[in-house]
Amino acid sequence: MDSENTILSVDVEKVIRGKSPKLADRLPRFVIEYIKKTIHQDEINRLLSDNKDFTGTEFASHILQDLGVTYSVHYTGASAPDPSGRYIFVSNHPLGGLDGMILISYIGSRFPDVRFVVNDLLMYIKPLAPVFVPVNKYGHMRHENTRIFQDTFNSDAQVLYFPAGLCSRLIKGRVTDLDWKKTFITKAIESRRDIVPMFFSGENSRRFYRLANIRKRLGIKFNIETFLLPDEMFRKRGSSFDLYIGEPVPYTSLTGEHSHKEWCDIIRQKSYATCNQAR
Repeated sequence: MDSENTILSVDVEKVIRGKSPKLADRLPRFVIEYIKKTIHQDEINRLLSDNKDFTGTEFASHILQDLGVTYSVHYTGASAPDPSGRYIFVSNHPLGGLDGMILISYIGSRFPDVRFVVNDLLMYIKPLAPVFVPVNKYGHMRHENTRIFQDTFNSDAQVLYFPAGLCSRLIKGRVTDLDWKKTFITKAIESRRDIVPMFFSGENSRRFYRLANIRKRLGIKFNIETFLLPDEMFRKRGSSFDLYIGEPVPYTSLTGEHSHKEWCDIIRQKSYATCNQAR
């Protein structure tokens, strides 16, 4: 991002240099230009410029409006989350961008303070930085980020969480999340937060899934398909999605009857089941 005295903008070269100066020096100019085009740098910067007066929940809502994206919310449990409660909202992660924007927009409109645990690369999107809680998905967590992570769960803010970390892939002919990590179970018990299972409708293009599967067959560990996610977002202009919200699971019910990983898988099943229980 540029400084606060200029128009907010994304600069691919600065992001790469910030994460790996050596890589930035080795990359040919045409590769950097290709990445800029692939991630729609100019279009993203237009959105940032047009909405520079907004942050957090308001920013997410205005981006959705600019893209003509709408959504419907369906509660599937006997009771909706208590406005005075403290929750971890967990969901599948089918899209890699718009699903997060919709969660921020909707949950942020119902609760005064929300935080979203995200890849630290997304901190370059400054208007959403007040909402984001950065974690390093590809290395060790910085001490400062570890403190922010812990403080977030100890606070009264509502926490939004994609337990899979990465967005869904095409697995055995079905679009589904990768393995859910159990961290949210551990943090729910530690911070005495109930868990709200959610399910988000939507898929990315077959091109995205084909590239992911080719990359996997070639043994490439780096998720190169993520470069396509901004393009996937812009392809969904004018789309409508469904968000299903299940009944909160009390943290007191997460007993030693099951391991944390088993509870994680149980909550995942509840999340996916919500779309079949809509009332």
